[in-house]
Amino acid sequence: MKIHNSMSKTKEEFEPMNAKDVKMYACGITVYDDCHMGHAKQAVTFDIIRRYLIYKGYNVKYVRNFTDVDDKIIARANQLGINALEYSQDRIMEVDRVLDLLGVKRPDVEPKASENIENIIEFVSKLIEKGYAYPSPRGDVYFSVKSFPEYGKLSKRNPDDMLNGVRKEVEEGKRDPLDFALWKSAKEGEISWDSPWGKGRPGWHIECSAMNLRYLGEQIDIHGGGKDLIFPHHENEIAQTEALTGKRFAKYWIHNGLITINGQKMSKSLGNSLTVKDALAKYNKEVIKYMLMQKHYSSTVDCNDEEFLQAEKHMYYFYKTLAEIKKLESMGLSENTKLDNSLADELEKSFAEAMDDDFNTAEAYANLFVTMRNVNLILSDKKKSTEEKYAVLAPLADRIIKLYNILSVFEETPEEFMSDLKNKYLNRLSIKPDEIMAKIEERKLAKEQKDYETADRVRKELDEAGIALLDSKEGTTWEIKDLL
Repeated sequence: MKIHNSMSKTKEEFEPMNAKDVKMYACGITVYDDCHMGHAKQAVTFDIIRRYLIYKGYNVKYVRNFTDVDDKIIARANQLGINALEYSQDRIMEVDRVLDLLGVKRPDVEPKASENIENIIEFVSKLIEKGYAYPSPRGDVYFSVKSFPEYGKLSKRNPDDMLNGVRKEVEEGKRDPLDFALWKSAKEGEISWDSPWGKGRPGWHIECSAMNLRYLGEQIDIHGGGKDLIFPHHENEIAQTEALTGKRFAKYWIHNGLITINGQKMSKSLGNSLTVKDALAKYNKEVIKYMLMQKHYSSTVDCNDEEFLQAEKHMYYFYKTLAEIKKLESMGLSENTKLDNSLADELEKSFAEAMDDDFNTAEAYANLFVTMRNVNLILSDKKKSTEEKYAVLAPLADRIIKLYNILSVFEETPEEFMSDLKNKYLNRLSIKPDEIMAKIEERKLAKEQKDYETADRVRKELDEAGIALLDSKEGTTWEIKDLL
């Protein structure tokens, strides 16, 4: 199995530091507002990575933090006139709620900055003792970037070039504009804790290093997050952690792509932030996850109506195909039918090859399309008996569900998924199933009476209403045109 390591910019063979045990940390959410699609992309990506590693036989300990103390959180809490931690706890509960609704499994540990103050203070104190950090007269503590010669190795930035052409105000007591805050002195109206340097609170970057050390130890296998965290957040994490331990912090750095909305960078200031709650109000959770992961995890995903509609159409096709396989069970099969696992094994092989290549969900889904097309060819093959079809397709359907559960889809029954999606489209089309069935019956009677003009008129009326009729020897069924 190979993983693209953001540190080396190459794909590297995955070899955990401790045989089958994998320690993985992903930077979580700063809970000053609602959980948005960027958060969903990160959460789904690392949930899938964790699921696949477990499938491969690894024992995974996965930690994803909550930043519950931050300038934005404090400002929002002050606006509302409530305690900052009270506000952030309410937001954390909401984030957990919507990610549960999205079908993202929770990490093994979800630590909060506010619950790790003692660890953070101890971490900062040791950096001061080692000469990598210094307190200012007013009670701030800064990390000295120049004291860590390897600074910039993840982002490939040269510290000497970082300030070229940039005017930057230097905070009081800060020795170098590049230095970053490990501990911030308390301001009026801010939440604070006692420390050796006076009342204050943690800087953003230090919390992840302290929580990594507490829950996973000095070295971890995988550290992840969005590409927007490479600099400065992850760069600063590396500097402060490796300065403290003298060891390589993370063996593999994984960064997921970002989200755009209708081609624009998602931003509160642009008013185009799409929350997970709003997305779930419009789309099935599996449609959302498929849309996010039909491209490689490192790719940018554009959230727009067309992408969501295509995702609905594709997921409907997958589920409909699974439903057709299930129908074979009710066709009087022999109890002695010998199952044939050849196609199922072939699919598992191609799935593993795709996911072993840097968790390539895009290729895994492309393989699924090929499989489903072959399934439908087998289903329509009049030369094969029902028993022959069932022997090959029943184990294949089971394997599809097992494997693609790893990608967090096919966790519903075909009946549930298809019924919910059909009802959504019928509501949009302002037509009810019994009205469609009445039209089908009217057309059937017209054809029996050889009134083909009426039969054609009914088909046309339904077609214009967005309903396609499908005639077969078993009778006439209907589908929603936009889902075909």
